[in-house]
Amino acid sequence: MGKNSIVQGHQARKRFGQNFLSDNFYIQRIVDSIAPRTEDCMVEIGPGLGAITEHLIKAVGQLNVVELDRDLIPRLQEKFSQYDNFVIHHHDALKFDFTNLYQNDSDAQGKLRIVGNLPYNISTPLIFHLLDQREVIQDMYFMLQKEVVERICAAPGTSQYGRLSVMAQYYCQTQMLFVVPPGAFLPPPKVDSAIIRLQPHEQLPYPVTDAKQLNKIVTSAFGQRRKTLRNSLKNWINDVQLQDLGIDPQQRAENISLQQFTQICCFIEQESQN
Repeated sequence: MGKNSIVQGHQARKRFGQNFLSDNFYIQRIVDSIAPRTEDCMVEIGPGLGAITEHLIKAVGQLNVVELDRDLIPRLQEKFSQYDNFVIHHHDALKFDFTNLYQNDSDAQGKLRIVGNLPYNISTPLIFHLLDQREVIQDMYFMLQKEVVERICAAPGTSQYGRLSVMAQYYCQTQMLFVVPPGAFLPPPKVDSAIIRLQPHEQLPYPVTDAKQLNKIVTSAFGQRRKTLRNSLKNWINDVQLQDLGIDPQQRAENISLQQFTQICCFIEQESQN
């Protein structure tokens, strides 16, 4: 986005990464994908001018919105003042404690359903911030840069597969739903966007003792993509140990599955205890 643009009387700010969804076809398609229900406790990150908000608020029991731009707060308050299930949090989502919104009961429906058109510049750290609070989250639907969605959902052996793929899939089922073109926004971004669904695993399929350790290993493996595991992980594990795990030391990180990365992590954890 170049210069700041005026959208419905609001100046879209580049520093907030603001591109407001304005195409009714895609707004409805997103809402249909989310399938909001009356029992839902929904959280919208970056509601902007309320294009999706006005659909959600009529369908869910509780809607909390987290908005950083103080100029948008009074607009949202005025637009949705008649709804008693609507709460605005003027806060930076990267620092927000979402667990405070969790309705602590035995029913899984008490968990949060989170949606948002995320600014491209904070999308990855925000997703990891939310994954740290995944025990209170049922599912997440985000509009992200298409390239980021492709990386999150990528399979081993593809050029998009990397640290983000492994760590997101460690915590979640990931699915790219559909692409949203630049023309669906005001002002239009310079890249395609896409909707992704992230659903935290009820039970991790390949658990490790320390996920931070796993992240370090994966980061090291992908630090220089052309390096083989023999070189990229030499400070962690040797050739013989990799072979004992059924992993070829000559392989590169992009060919190693999530399950194999967790096997490496579990082995290193075990060795550190001996």
